[in-house]
Amino acid sequence: MHTIYSDGNLKPEELIDQALAIGLKGFAITDHHTIGGYEVAKSCLNYRKQQRHPDDSDYSVPHLWIGVEITSRLLGTEVHILGYGFDPEHPGMLTYLLGQSPLDAEAEAANVIAAIHQAGGLAVLAHPVRYRRSAAELIAEAARIGIDGVETYYAYGNPNPWRPSPEQTQQVEQLSTSYELLNTCGTDTHGLNLLLRL
Repeated sequence: MHTIYSDGNLKPEELIDQALAIGLKGFAITDHHTIGGYEVAKSCLNYRKQQRHPDDSDYSVPHLWIGVEITSRLLGTEVHILGYGFDPEHPGMLTYLLGQSPLDAEAEAANVIAAIHQAGGLAVLAHPVRYRRSAAELIAEAARIGIDGVETYYAYGNPNPWRPSPEQTQQVEQLSTSYELLNTCGTDTHGLNLLLRL
């Protein structure tokens, strides 16, 4: 999910409102090259936890994971790598949280993945069927250099409402199984509605 801190249209507070309204149990904000939206959302969720009525046993706040989307190069192709659960203070991550795409060696997928791992996080290849190279080629190479997972459940073609694209999902599931990778789901929301990509 994206916020106004990168190329999204939702304020973090609005994103939280929608996440609560649709009953999400957990999610990650993965703005491009920044955790600004995550930090605001985390403060918002903490405030809501403090404000809930003690007798409201049904009130639950979803878990918010730290995340980021990093522009990288894999097999000479621009791809996006998602980082989840990393320590944002780790020196290796600092260059990737400056609000702009990394350059030169720092943009190589192997270096991005290594930095996320060094910071204690998981690295995931975002929307693997959207690139100039085939998902089969990219996932094989990403697995070889240490990727943890792939964004398997994704809405190619921007359906309304959001739903994973069956053909691409099946293809990526098969590839992730063959390389023993984690499967993640991304709405990739950039607009004003969590249930739409744009």
